[in-house]
Amino acid sequence: MKTKQPITKLIDALSARTRFGELMKRAEKENIRFLVSRRGKPKVVVLSVEDYLQNIVKESRLLTEIQQESKGAGLNQLSNKEIQAEISSFRKSKT
Repeated sequence: MKTKQPITKLIDALSARTRFGELMKRAEKENIRFLVSRRGKPKVVVLSVEDYLQNIVKESRLLTEIQQESKGAGLNQLSNKEIQAEISSFRKSKT
């Protein structure tokens, strides 16, 4: 399914703070980006994770899912020594 282009809406910091839950929900469900300003100057952008991954990071969804599953399984906590041992073991099994 193709995602529609995000819409950017301007909002002041006070409104963003008092309506943050609503902004999060709309950013996710309606693919809206919120440009938050303070004293008339843009300061931050609120956008959905999907929008961020597709348009900012430009990482494939599959790769992102694999990374999240790996992190959930604790695979991101291997030491360099453990990683080298895994590589060596794999290489030995191929010969």
